[in-house]
Amino acid sequence: MFTKTLASVLERGDTSFSPARVKTEVLSGLTVALALVPEAVAFAFVAQVHPLVGLYAAFIVGLITALIGGRPGMISGATGALAVVMVSLVAQHGVEYLFAAVVLMGIIQIFAGVMRWGKFIRMVPHPVMLGFVNGLAIVIFLAQLGQFKAPGSGGAEWMSGVKLYIMLALVAATMALIYVAPKITKAIPAPLLAIAAVSALVIGLGLDSPRVGDLASVKGGLPEFHIPMVPLTWETLQIILPYSIILAAIGLIESLLTLNLVADMTETRGGASKECVGQGVANLVTGFFGGMGGCAMIGQSMINVKSGGRTRLSGISAALFLLAFIVFASGLIEQIPLAALVGVMFMVVIGTFAWKSLKILTKIPRADAFVIILVTGVTVYSDLAVAVVVGVIVSALVFAWQSAKRIEADQKDTADGSRVYVLHGPLFFGSIESFHELFDPKNDPDDVIIDFIGSRVWDQSGLQAIDALAARYDAAGKTLHLRHLSGDCRKLLHKAGAYVEVSVIEDPDYAVAVDYSTSLSTEKS
Repeated sequence: MFTKTLASVLERGDTSFSPARVKTEVLSGLTVALALVPEAVAFAFVAQVHPLVGLYAAFIVGLITALIGGRPGMISGATGALAVVMVSLVAQHGVEYLFAAVVLMGIIQIFAGVMRWGKFIRMVPHPVMLGFVNGLAIVIFLAQLGQFKAPGSGGAEWMSGVKLYIMLALVAATMALIYVAPKITKAIPAPLLAIAAVSALVIGLGLDSPRVGDLASVKGGLPEFHIPMVPLTWETLQIILPYSIILAAIGLIESLLTLNLVADMTETRGGASKECVGQGVANLVTGFFGGMGGCAMIGQSMINVKSGGRTRLSGISAALFLLAFIVFASGLIEQIPLAALVGVMFMVVIGTFAWKSLKILTKIPRADAFVIILVTGVTVYSDLAVAVVVGVIVSALVFAWQSAKRIEADQKDTADGSRVYVLHGPLFFGSIESFHELFDPKNDPDDVIIDFIGSRVWDQSGLQAIDALAARYDAAGKTLHLRHLSGDCRKLLHKAGAYVEVSVIEDPDYAVAVDYSTSLSTEKS
């Protein structure tokens, strides 16, 4: 029974766990774990907390999302997008308030998953996705440049001379090995092979190159249960709630966009709402075990996918290896040269950036090209959540403007003297001005028919536009009818009936009609 349950947790679809598959997943997890160490430490420094706070977050968030998240093979942990938000809270109120905020962040994310809000990630247009991956690739690249600062200078001075040349040579060697290794053997993931080879070279020759241990010690024990030491008062909630909402939003946006990206690369589907719950549970637990919280990591997820990781086993392995590094092998991990990890991340940058977007910028609509560039720029300048929101808003406004220009009408007169306007295009807030310009109440005949066979009423602004047009025809002493209203349009009219002042009646000839002259006469009487 236990074996079957574990298999169901680990497997993705029809993936068969053969010995070769298990080896690939475990080695992929080891590669990811090695790349997680400097990232978690660096983000802990950004948030102004102890390195173990970042490492514990990477372990707990990574393990729980690997077990119950909606995307097998996706890696989660402490991220820079969240760290930059946390720094203000830590500076003003201390790390205990951060732990409380992470707990509340998890509760908010679980609520979002239960409400199935993850499905709204479908509303993110493709140009926004391209801008997202391009911006994130640039952010990952810029984050690696900090490793070229001279140790002991507090990040104030760049490396120079022989030390810089050695660092650059080791980075180039790592990238070259990652590129060449798959052509020679696929038994070991290329990034892992490159890290091992460059580490052996540096240690064997005693090269003067920064190591992981130069960032901070990664030695620690098992994370311990810890209730955040904050007063349970309304004032505390007022302090942490704004941060928790922002952290939850950023975490879910980055996780769901990464989920879609990994799904596209692996040609599989992931559960968006399930991922929301997984992220929420992970952060809820992390807050009670002294972690800084986290979300999906696109860089590490790309390493995992490129290394062959496709199932939950790779994510679980990465988390367990990371814990093993902290508890048992910190001395060994601290000897890994930073140049090897920088080289791995540079290859991630190359693989993440959507190079095809540069080729199509002049071929796609200018609005889409603008959105790609805008989202890329805002991601680099501000943060991912702001960039995605801005991109979606701009895309929605462009869509509304384009749709507003699509409404038009074919005009024809019937044998009985009536005039028929056959509408084409959506009627909503953006198209009401163009809608009114289609009609001429003063010069139209006494009986006018608007046929909605090719149109839909989308919102209250459209209903108000119909009501205003009916009033104009009534003032001119003329009769207005509506034909071929769809079922959803009838529902809108019924719901807004008291406001729009129309009655909907069944018309045996046209299925649905609205006789405004009768309705208005009834209202006046």
